[in-house]
Amino acid sequence: MQKLTKALARKFRGVAFDLDGTLVNSDLDFRAIRSDLGFPEGVGVLEHMATLTDEYQRKKAHKILHRHEMAGAERATWMPGAESLLEALNNAGVPMAILTRNSRSAVRATCRTLDIPVGRILTREDCAPKPSPEGLLKIARHFDLPVERMLYVGDFIDDLTAARRAGMAGCLYRTDRNRRLAPEARFVIDHFKELRVLLR
Repeated sequence: MQKLTKALARKFRGVAFDLDGTLVNSDLDFRAIRSDLGFPEGVGVLEHMATLTDEYQRKKAHKILHRHEMAGAERATWMPGAESLLEALNNAGVPMAILTRNSRSAVRATCRTLDIPVGRILTREDCAPKPSPEGLLKIARHFDLPVERMLYVGDFIDDLTAARRAGMAGCLYRTDRNRRLAPEARFVIDHFKELRVLLR
């Protein structure tokens, strides 16, 4: 785990971001979501939903999750410095993408709320959800970049695991609630202004 310096940033030609908890705060309460779903703690919501064999239960679970995600999209706010960073990266022509475990409809709603200036966004309908590396590999292919030339920024262990499995450098957006994950990351930032070293 280290800080991303200008010298280290020179190798990166593109950057991908997680959405909730990284670029934006949707204030999703996964404890409340699990409670509404009747799902156990310690198991990913999407992973547990995939084990449901009863069609009625599966549809009910999707509706509950959809309700929570859409409510989160409506109240979403930018993380400090995230909006200005994306604008600067866009202006500099740095390839950018978002990979999220959220649904496509929730992401569209979040983009409407905040006018997120990222054209390439992959959701759980577009690829296997993280920690699978599939989405990151698709993003690298889309930009025609070697995976080692891309950086993936996220706030959760699934983000860092997906990056490692893809062969991509994982960068933790560190907050008070995820500091324990720092040893799992290649790089750590505490504010998005630290990623301005990616600008050329």
